[in-house]
Amino acid sequence: MEFKDYYKILGVAEAASADDIKKAYRKLARKYHPDVSKEKDAEVKFKEVGEAYEVLKDPEKRAEYDQLKRMGAYSEDGRFRPPPDWESASNFSGGGFTEADARHFSDFFESVFGHGGSAHRTYRQGHQQSFRMRGEDVHAKIALFLEEAFHGCEKQVQVQVPEIDEYGLVGHRSKSLNVKIPAGMGPGQHVRLRGQGAAGFGGAENGDLFLEVDLAPHPVYSVDGKDIYLTLPVSPWEAALGATVTAPTLSGKVNVKVPKGASSGQKLRLKGKGLPGKPAGDQIIVLQVTLPKSHSADAEALYKELAEKEKSYNPRSKLGV
Repeated sequence: MEFKDYYKILGVAEAASADDIKKAYRKLARKYHPDVSKEKDAEVKFKEVGEAYEVLKDPEKRAEYDQLKRMGAYSEDGRFRPPPDWESASNFSGGGFTEADARHFSDFFESVFGHGGSAHRTYRQGHQQSFRMRGEDVHAKIALFLEEAFHGCEKQVQVQVPEIDEYGLVGHRSKSLNVKIPAGMGPGQHVRLRGQGAAGFGGAENGDLFLEVDLAPHPVYSVDGKDIYLTLPVSPWEAALGATVTAPTLSGKVNVKVPKGASSGQKLRLKGKGLPGKPAGDQIIVLQVTLPKSHSADAEALYKELAEKEKSYNPRSKLGV
């Protein structure tokens, strides 16, 4: 069978970036869209462009394709033939990286990446199946306050979704959605909204919308994964003698036991007080010993007495001074 040069079909260099490949695909998809194109063999070219993009936009498929291209897997008659026992790691079956519909793809694609089963054969036998392609997935970010992420919330978001108009031009449509954010979503996690991405072609299903959670900086807490960090000031006497103090958490105030002889930077763990989940994160309290800005005369006298009684203690001994 004929080797398909997907880079040539999209008109890009082999070193082209993912963005360049996407731009080239959109330009050609607009040019050959079968609903509006006047180009000769527009539908055939549209399918070739879709097949090429299916491979080159998927890092795994692209790497396999590049490997085959370098290997020069050709038979004696100069036609392409996959190496013996070749099996694609991606093993395309209509549910891979892009979840595209395989029915319109070529024999070459099937020989390299597997096949879509009977649906693919149906297309080849009679071209009775109309062209169908799943819509693109759309990715966007959603900013949350930490309290919203902790408790869960409902947010209204606006996203830009790619859309091909009746003339085959690719534009973007603003879409407003009410989104329910489950409790415990952390930075970098995604909320998936099925069918809210770009519209599919020919009645195929729409793509999905993926919202990546981004947390706004908090004046008191910081977040690391599912754990929440809090710096808790304590007085010198609380640190020296030990004490039970009150600390805030996102689910309310709790009593925390500061151990006797505690020091700045010492960490205390509140199990299960971090972001909700299975398992939930913890809240990490970082102690910070603080002093009053001024002391009474009696307090200064006590400090002098303390200094005299503890004069053998050198906090800088490890520095050699």
